[in-house]
Amino acid sequence: MKTHYYLGWFNDFFPENLGKALQEDITDRKSLAMISSNPLLYEDNGTTERSWLDQAGIIFEDYHLINDYVQKEDAQTIIQNASAIFLLGGDTLKQNRFLIDYELSDLIKKSRAVVMGASAGAINMSTKWLCSKNFGYPVEKSTLYDGIGLDNFSILSHFDLENNMELVQDELSALSEEINIYASNKDCAVRVKGGNIDILGNVYLMSHSKIQKLDETL
Repeated sequence: MKTHYYLGWFNDFFPENLGKALQEDITDRKSLAMISSNPLLYEDNGTTERSWLDQAGIIFEDYHLINDYVQKEDAQTIIQNASAIFLLGGDTLKQNRFLIDYELSDLIKKSRAVVMGASAGAINMSTKWLCSKNFGYPVEKSTLYDGIGLDNFSILSHFDLENNMELVQDELSALSEEINIYASNKDCAVRVKGGNIDILGNVYLMSHSKIQKLDETL
């Protein structure tokens, strides 16, 4: 049973119920593969994301950071052997390019590991995502990017929805006619486990241009 966590961002630590769910789902803790979102920057080392797991009592025997300082073949082997995979938050575009350059997406899709992504990482886990200057990207023209495609929907993660709901609807209306979009701010999570979707925090579903807030189930 494949399990995927699409996370927002947590200023402190995981809420207790999210930590408990992760503890139950991540039973194999031999190795954690962390994929950088700024692979040229050695300091982008996943310290924050790892601290969330540590606080929840989820400790691995080995930790591997995958960035430009790791050989492509070694990175692929790390993914294939990982107990869990964590796509780090940060620069969505740089991480997307890195996944392509290192040919990691198909390996992640085939993996039986629990896959997590925070903010940018969650966005890149989705099937497609919209890169728009209105979402804070340094671009003039809005472009649809392909993500890993772990589940057939799009994610807008770690965005101030409450103050920008009209903008979100305008930007994502066309994409929502094609696939469902889960939009969330901080301290949120969407878990897909065995085809079931669970919600933590303020998460909205946009489908066919209509948006609704979802009930929490985690």
